[in-house]
Amino acid sequence: MSHKHKVIIEKVFSHPIATNVDWKRLSNTLTHFGAEIEVSNSNRAKIHLNGQEIILGLPHHGHELADKSEITKLKHFLEAAELTPDKV
Repeated sequence: MSHKHKVIIEKVFSHPIATNVDWKRLSNTLTHFGAEIEVSNSNRAKIHLNGQEIILGLPHHGHELADKSEITKLKHFLEAAELTPDKV
């Protein structure tokens, strides 16, 4: 596992909530850990990982997920999928 992947996971779990999670790096990290990601034409990503599923709204401008509610939703998804900083 790359140090970069661990940094991205730690960023999602950081406190206060990070509002600058780079989508490309996040998607690469999730794919590294076995996630399947489908991006729709409506700029939404459906992510499957370890039997869990989430749908995230992607940034329209720029490359960063900045919505705190989306980051919180992602954090809960990763916890359910057992992909947390202490397990990577």
